[in-house]
Amino acid sequence: MVRLSAETKNRMCQHARETFPEECCGAIITVDGQEEVHRIDNIQNLMNEKDRGMYPRRAETAYFMEPKQLFAAVKASDAINAKLTAFYHSHPNHDAYFSDEDKMQAMFVDEPAYPDTSYVVVSIYGDEVRAIKAFGWDSSHNDFIEKGLSVAEQLR
Repeated sequence: MVRLSAETKNRMCQHARETFPEECCGAIITVDGQEEVHRIDNIQNLMNEKDRGMYPRRAETAYFMEPKQLFAAVKASDAINAKLTAFYHSHPNHDAYFSDEDKMQAMFVDEPAYPDTSYVVVSIYGDEVRAIKAFGWDSSHNDFIEKGLSVAEQLR
């Protein structure tokens, strides 16, 4: 089960609205029990322009996290009392599912790059968020599977 605060959910949804019709992406770091949403620029269009053979998709259907921002988010999770809770991204004009492209992004060779981290997908059509689902690595299935997602008010 992936548990997120209402504030975190709202920040992810706002990010998805602001970048629509392109995919947004980011990370959720929990520090001392408080969630922090780290927005990361989607540079998929830049990668596509540099090498269409290697990066055939545009930002409307794919994301590529800006490496320095991704590194900063991962580094923040290395602090004492911090945890990389989840990566998130949006699916503009598509359902919330973990696509083959998403799996490819989450893997390093044949293993998940972050096996203990969840992946949250936000389905957005225009400015309407239709669904939010969480996925995680299941070693018994050797695949990413849907996990439960619970959104609660921030604990005080």
